[in-house]
Amino acid sequence: MFAVEEINRNTKLLPNITLGFQIFNAHHNEDRTLESSLVWLSGQGETIPNYSCERLSKSIVVIGGATSELTISMETLLELYRFPQVTYGLFDPLLSDPVQFPSVYQMASRDTSLPVAMVRLMLHFKWTWVGLIASDDSRSDKFLRDLQEEMVKNDVCVAFIHRLFTGSTEDIHHYSYFLNKLSLSTAKVIVIYGNTDTLLTLRISRVPRAFLNRMWITSSQWNIAKNSLNIFFDHFHGALIFADQTSKIPGFKHFLKTINPDKYPEDIFFHIFWNSAFGCTFTIRKIDGAVCSPNSSLDTLRLSYIDLTMSDQSYTVYNAVYAVAWALHEMFLVTSEMESNRNGNNSGTYPWKLHSFLKNIQFNNSAGNLEVLAEKKNSFANYDIFNYVTFDNDTEVLVKVGEFISEAPLGQEFTIQQKAIVWPRTWGEPLPSRCSKVCSPGFHIKALEGKPVCCFDCAPCPQGQISNQTGKVQCMKCPEDQYPNRERIQCLPKSVTFLAYEENLGIALASIAASFSLLTALVLWVFVKHRDTPIVKANNRDLSYLLLFSLSLCFLCSLFFIGRPSAANCLLRQTTFGVMFTVAISSILAKTITVVLAFRATRPGSRSIKWVGSRAPISLVVFCTFIQVTLCAMWLFLSPPFPDVDTHSDPEHIILECNEGSLIAFYSVLGYIAFLALGSFTVAFLARNLPDTFNEAKFITFSMLVFCSVWVSFLPTYQSTKGKMMVAVEVFSILSSSAGLLGCIFIPKCYVILVQPQKNTKKFLKNNTIS
Repeated sequence: MFAVEEINRNTKLLPNITLGFQIFNAHHNEDRTLESSLVWLSGQGETIPNYSCERLSKSIVVIGGATSELTISMETLLELYRFPQVTYGLFDPLLSDPVQFPSVYQMASRDTSLPVAMVRLMLHFKWTWVGLIASDDSRSDKFLRDLQEEMVKNDVCVAFIHRLFTGSTEDIHHYSYFLNKLSLSTAKVIVIYGNTDTLLTLRISRVPRAFLNRMWITSSQWNIAKNSLNIFFDHFHGALIFADQTSKIPGFKHFLKTINPDKYPEDIFFHIFWNSAFGCTFTIRKIDGAVCSPNSSLDTLRLSYIDLTMSDQSYTVYNAVYAVAWALHEMFLVTSEMESNRNGNNSGTYPWKLHSFLKNIQFNNSAGNLEVLAEKKNSFANYDIFNYVTFDNDTEVLVKVGEFISEAPLGQEFTIQQKAIVWPRTWGEPLPSRCSKVCSPGFHIKALEGKPVCCFDCAPCPQGQISNQTGKVQCMKCPEDQYPNRERIQCLPKSVTFLAYEENLGIALASIAASFSLLTALVLWVFVKHRDTPIVKANNRDLSYLLLFSLSLCFLCSLFFIGRPSAANCLLRQTTFGVMFTVAISSILAKTITVVLAFRATRPGSRSIKWVGSRAPISLVVFCTFIQVTLCAMWLFLSPPFPDVDTHSDPEHIILECNEGSLIAFYSVLGYIAFLALGSFTVAFLARNLPDTFNEAKFITFSMLVFCSVWVSFLPTYQSTKGKMMVAVEVFSILSSSAGLLGCIFIPKCYVILVQPQKNTKKFLKNNTIS
């Protein structure tokens, strides 16, 4: 009505021609739609195919089709006469097929950016678990496909999908099934898409519990504000509605304030609407008296009746009327050059002639916007976001709270005024909609097999990693100089650790080493003081001196393992230990061999007597030690030990240690000592029963058994420990094995020398031998 009046006042558009219109009701089933179409084609009276009783006011174009179904129903009849049909409903790719629907022209924009806009809204409020409801039609199918694709790109999951059917005899059962699905879903956010026809499916008289505690997201075509269908819409309070951005049309609000039924006496629909809106008995003929106030104005009505700001669908209708007017204008300009109208009558204007002009039409509307048909429009639309608010006095309002500009720079395309939004009554504030609870700090998301990415478990962060934020997909490793706290939510600095003299363990080991070294020196002093006694002379006292001296150094070499590792003590600790122990073990081997040679020398005619008392045992010690020194020299030359930092073995400490350099060289040194120890043990074990008062073979056998037991236990223990405890294990093995040699070989002799000196005489030896 507004567009036609505006066009008729325009002297530059359709001059000398008055544009008129007829309004026909569009029903929501195919039979009634076809019947209305046939009534329109036939005119007043009986509907007769291929006959029209209209003579002067023939229509040549149809503006209608709020839904694709209505458009297709009308098209089956109108296409027979090639009547152009300009639709104002949502753009449907199916209707843009020129082969199936050559006479259909769509004015609405392609809404391909609507899924992007809706997902952007979901991401802003972190709604990742969303239900989808849509009409059962091809356009909704495409929208759902596009929306799901965009949701998958952004890790937003579909909680459920439900299709709303209209015109079905099973609406009650279908609606019950829908409510049950909605009740069972944990999604708090629902996207509903379609058209106003789907409202017929939701005829209810009370608020179902399934609708409570939900945030509804929809488009303006699913017009929840128009509750003239006796539908209770309070449960949609707080919904967010996406509407195509429109420009303000000058004069439209004034037009709504000034129109009344007197201006349109033949428009029965306007009269019915007026009577319903104002609750008066204003009739067409006024036979009952006009009880409606003459000052009644549409601007006093609530939103459910009329929106004084032109909606996007009304804006499309407005442009559709202008598209037809400009097409007629172009057509009359062309035809006027070929022939003049007879008596100003446009009876030669046929509907099919309008097609070529509608296909190429483009014009600027009164708002200054360039308008073209949807097939030629940019596929990206801009949207305003409205908040639907209802009040206790049964009034409602749409409040703009944001917008989506599809062609804006990335990050600036979406704006929302969160403080301006009125949320559902059970919310009070923006609530999350998630399949699973957000993983708290210290945990990370663990995907569940066969479940959407939004449904997951929360697993603790692995060792050495933290998560200091909620909802982390992966935990992050701490720097090498830091470690996670017990809750694994932050990294703490690692403390430096090594076997220090200041700590209790270091003090204890150092004290034991010094004590045993002093004890060994004391034993050596005893042996030197009683060097002329039989027990000292027995089994080569030079070897005893050498063994005691090397054992004293063995105890002291353990001190290289205590304290902060440096280049010097890293070079000395293992090599000194290897050489000193080699001297000790080779001395024991020489003493064992001396016992065997001494026994053999007592046999008549034995050649072994020439080796007894000679320098051969000392030479054996020197030779064995030389081999070990050679191995250590090669180790130091090729791959020497060096100070190192271990940040991985202990999660809470940085270990200062000596890197052995070459593990092959390290284990070769230990292996050589083990070889000498095994040889000494074997020879001593074979000579343990030789008849001699001061036979050392028994003591050497036991001492080597202790020595080998210690070092056999050392290897697995050494490999299973880390840090300063590894060093402590090696120090303990050095001290215990050295103490075993000292105690088993020399303590019994010291006991005889110091406590039972009467046994350390030649007389005692002779008497003991005779007996």
